[in-house]
Amino acid sequence: MKLSLEGLKDTKAWQEAGISLPSYDVAQIQERTRKAPKWLHFGIGNIFRIFIGGIADTLLSGGSMDTGIVCAEAFDYDIVDKIYKPYDNLALGITLYKDGRMDKKVIGSLAEAVKAKPDDADSWERLKTIFTDPGLQMVSFTITEKGYSLTKTDGTYLGYVQSDMEKGPEAPVGIMAIVAAMLLERYRRGAAPLTLVSMDNCSHNGDLLRKSVLTIAKEWKKRGYAEEGFISYLQDPEKISFPWSMIDKITPRPGDFVQKELQAEGVEDMEIVVTDRRTYIAPFVNAEGPQYLVIEDRFPNGRPELEKAGVYMTDRETVNKAERMKVTACLNPIHTALAPYGRLLKYEYFADLMEDPQLKTLARNLGYGEGLPKVVDPGIFSPKAFLDEVLTERMPNKYLGDTNARICTDSSQGVGVRFGETIKAYVAEQGTAEQLEAIPLALAGWLRYFYGIDDEGEAFELSPDPLAEELQAIVKQVPLGHPEALKDQLRPVLSNAGIFGIDLYEAGVGSKIETLFKEEIAGYGAVRETLKKHLGN
Repeated sequence: MKLSLEGLKDTKAWQEAGISLPSYDVAQIQERTRKAPKWLHFGIGNIFRIFIGGIADTLLSGGSMDTGIVCAEAFDYDIVDKIYKPYDNLALGITLYKDGRMDKKVIGSLAEAVKAKPDDADSWERLKTIFTDPGLQMVSFTITEKGYSLTKTDGTYLGYVQSDMEKGPEAPVGIMAIVAAMLLERYRRGAAPLTLVSMDNCSHNGDLLRKSVLTIAKEWKKRGYAEEGFISYLQDPEKISFPWSMIDKITPRPGDFVQKELQAEGVEDMEIVVTDRRTYIAPFVNAEGPQYLVIEDRFPNGRPELEKAGVYMTDRETVNKAERMKVTACLNPIHTALAPYGRLLKYEYFADLMEDPQLKTLARNLGYGEGLPKVVDPGIFSPKAFLDEVLTERMPNKYLGDTNARICTDSSQGVGVRFGETIKAYVAEQGTAEQLEAIPLALAGWLRYFYGIDDEGEAFELSPDPLAEELQAIVKQVPLGHPEALKDQLRPVLSNAGIFGIDLYEAGVGSKIETLFKEEIAGYGAVRETLKKHLGN
């Protein structure tokens, strides 16, 4: 069987393989979407295809939508060429359960794939056509935290961002400038309303998206590339809205064992691809079953009936509570704390960390001990029940095959939200966060990770991170095995409110992190000994 529009016609073979097919006419949906796009998405990798694509698939199956999603990629164009086009924009969604079961289905909602690439004239014009269609209701994003970033840690603009500001909207490079350029086109061709929904793990992600787009737009206005009316258009919530959201679904890299099973069942061409941009992707996506998406219901040009596919449509306050619950306490901090230790202790898979006595204790101390007490119940689901599910069902799921290397990716972009917000909550309520133990231990391990040398003295490759080179240079000023060499080398990092949202020394935890860091660099084996000392045997 081939994953293609033609291949789907052999329904009996797919059924015998236990793979569900779309109940709607995929070719017809693709044609309707090309003619009248309503939903465009940037960042078309794994979590998008199985989660957001799965939402659209559910709505199409139930008759609540009659068009699919236009899939736009502004970073890794290989995804379009190697994963979308060869498979007629179809995807295989594989849900992995803790007991080893797999649920398999073909997702047909990904109607069109477009490169957001100015030097590809046809693709660029097609993107403009889609973006300026007055019927377009929503543009959503899963581009990771770094996709919204415009500046370095010292506050100066990143080189490509500065170039985008100076050169204007004709040939932007960065995703935020690309979006600003498309919005400028929409403004000049009728100024129809539109909603831009960030679905990334960023605190107040809608505001982050809005700020980045507006910053570029205002710089263009200064240079004569855009008019004042465009700025007013972006700032009018009845025209352009930037709702907040919270998203949650653990979606690891495609698994070799999933590929082998699909091939054994007769599905052809299921090879895993590693792009030049180091994206791990395949014609299939494997993920856990649990998923949460909470969106602030502000859509000035209308929207799909997302609630019919399990999306919580609510107000900003509820989104904020749900987001803080997940990102700052009940899931992301545990991932970000344990994964670096996993690399240091030679664990490849995250699920194995949940059987390590010290790391399991660290996870519980972070979640139940320090995070949960500062969480406000969002009212739509229980924070404790959410955390219980995370620690007993989701993170121990070995079949996810989620690697510590993947989770460490771009960690510098998330530590401020994942730990800084809880630290600030303690400071706000008690004047200091010096009573914290688990978070300082997490951050000490995070810094120790940037040596790229594990607890046995063997080198490993750091995961991609925009600050990896800078952070590695800082920690290596203190040689491993020489904790006495630590003076104030870490201060530029731990005092940097641009990273953590607060000066950690003023919060009462900076010195504590330094002390733990010194213990962990005392020699080989010191990481494990430090964990035992502070978490028990």
